[in-house]
Amino acid sequence: MSGVVVVGGGLTGATVATTLREEGYDGPVTVVGAEPHAPYERPLLSKGYLLGTQQRDEAFVHPPPWYPEHDVELRTGVAVTAVDRAAGQVLLDDGTRLPYDHVVLATGARPRRLDVPGADLPGVRYLRRLEDADRLLAAFGERPRVVVVGGGWIGLETAVAAREAGLEVTVLESGPVPLGRVLGPEMAQVFADLHRAHGVDLRTGVSVAAIEADRHGRVGGVRLGDGSLVPAGLVVVGVGAEPEVALAEAACLEVADGVVVDEHLRTADPRVLAAGDVARAWRPALGRHLRVEHWANAGRQGALAARTILGTGATDDRLPYFYTDQYDLGMEYVGFTETSGEGRYDDVVVRGDLAGRQFIAFWVRGGRVLAGMNVNVWDVSEDIEALVRAGGGVDDREWSVP
Repeated sequence: MSGVVVVGGGLTGATVATTLREEGYDGPVTVVGAEPHAPYERPLLSKGYLLGTQQRDEAFVHPPPWYPEHDVELRTGVAVTAVDRAAGQVLLDDGTRLPYDHVVLATGARPRRLDVPGADLPGVRYLRRLEDADRLLAAFGERPRVVVVGGGWIGLETAVAAREAGLEVTVLESGPVPLGRVLGPEMAQVFADLHRAHGVDLRTGVSVAAIEADRHGRVGGVRLGDGSLVPAGLVVVGVGAEPEVALAEAACLEVADGVVVDEHLRTADPRVLAAGDVARAWRPALGRHLRVEHWANAGRQGALAARTILGTGATDDRLPYFYTDQYDLGMEYVGFTETSGEGRYDDVVVRGDLAGRQFIAFWVRGGRVLAGMNVNVWDVSEDIEALVRAGGGVDDREWSVP
């Protein structure tokens, strides 16, 4: 029996192995990760660990003994070079060939690189791996002026950590508001106001022309498209992520902003599945393919991939979910909207105190709720999801918002 090979050592990969063992699979299970660590959860890196409120070890999905205790072979620090579908083997860069009955591509995503002169200078950082967070924490201790390029989730959460460490922070965002493509202009403004209220120099509608060096050959500043210079001793780039699809492409699997899979996470080859950040999965609840890069999706799809291998016929029809904690604002979001396209909304309805940042926002089209976000209001995300799934309107139930 060849068993299951999981390519990727993150939360998705660990959850595949965990679910297989918890639900009775007794064949060989191998998890292969290019990083030198056991599988860990990435949200901690830009949240608790970078803030200093959580320890590094809290990121790991399981303590190291869990893997041998559950007869899971964990291969770390080794990269997969190919998936040979004809031979039913996964090839590693150390020359090993691992036979498989099923292989799960849980290869995740990589940070999109900033393509400007000076982007490779010492002091330009990205945040994706444990070592990245370690380096940022060490850099914070040198008290630099911090410039964050990109106003997405990673960029804003990094800005929070830097401000909480007492550093001067500038955030550069090309759009009119940070998070505009995710939340739309109405709710994105909440986060713009939040960061400015906490002392961040948030500049929107700007472009980065170059990163310039100081007299020591390290980062000295960020040159903007209008010619102005923003001084910096540390530049953190958060301009999005790209799915790691090279293995799938080389294996002649369908790729379109991720590895295209069905509602069971199967590719066109039923022995090859994809899950987590890399998977562009069919979403029955939305009636479309969608790729999601958030923590909840990683765990859910890891479990679903395992159940597909077990032949349960399971699907996951839950809606996308994500969360963030920034300064004194905690929020949860469930559902899916777009500012344009088939998922577009035509109105945002708010219940509660918008100015006091204690409210629920609903994205609505034609009176039907598409998504909801609860801000400093708790224990309502399941109710919001139920409303979205039922095709209801905001006033189909009473919302208790202080």
